[in-house]
Amino acid sequence: MFRLWAKTFKDNHMLQDTVIEDNSTDTRTHKVFHALDEVCYRFDLGKPIWLDVTVQDFRRHAKARFYQDNFVESIEFDYLEIQVIEED
Repeated sequence: MFRLWAKTFKDNHMLQDTVIEDNSTDTRTHKVFHALDEVCYRFDLGKPIWLDVTVQDFRRHAKARFYQDNFVESIEFDYLEIQVIEED
């Protein structure tokens, strides 16, 4: 099972969170992208852009933060954090 935890933060306080589970046989990359799509749907957000620094952090720590620079539209929080909490 693959599980991804997503949280939004404002002034170091968590505003909302959700866990996305994926039992498919897709690759890890596809699971991450599908989970992020679901997070954006649940939080009513536009899809963030994966900047080079975001990709590097995710590869290194299985965690990434998406700031205002990652979004085209304005966001009402400081950042969106995603973290892989369980993998097959």
